[in-house]
Amino acid sequence: MTEISLNILDIAENSIRANASLIRIEVLIDEDKDCLTIVIEDNGRGMSQELLHKSVDPFFTTRTSRKVGMGIPFFKLAAESSGGEFAIRSEINKGTEIKAVFRLSHIDRMPLGDINSTIYTLIAFNADIDFVYIYSYNGKEFKLDTCEVKEILDGVPLNSPEILKYLKEYLDENKIEVDGGILL
Repeated sequence: MTEISLNILDIAENSIRANASLIRIEVLIDEDKDCLTIVIEDNGRGMSQELLHKSVDPFFTTRTSRKVGMGIPFFKLAAESSGGEFAIRSEINKGTEIKAVFRLSHIDRMPLGDINSTIYTLIAFNADIDFVYIYSYNGKEFKLDTCEVKEILDGVPLNSPEILKYLKEYLDENKIEVDGGILL
């Protein structure tokens, strides 16, 4: 994958396959600390310690459609190749949390990519799953919580065209307000 946002999409799809009903995605940028931190947490079925250990092996996958599992191992490699760190923890019936830290200034750091489209896609195609998305740039942040949006909508489907249009505009406007439109 060429962008961090595509890695986020892949990891979130793992959460969906693990029957998560809530997925929390944080994108935290701190220029003073020279880091871009990604946290993806779900309340899915979780993994045993054995499966957790295997999850970072690219030659292991639980999927039957292919023989390799590149998502988590590639995300780990991408973070570590940029001078950053990677951690994964999981507990059966509680969920999984992945944290990847990238050095912002490192020449090998992939670009963040179109994070708004990633979040929008996850919500649009998984309206039955709740998402909490936090985007922070140098301490200034915004949050999109689909639980709160659903409560306000009072039964209007989250994936209706009018609501999706609003959500896309909300993501775009708030990202620009928080980071001034900078491309990472």
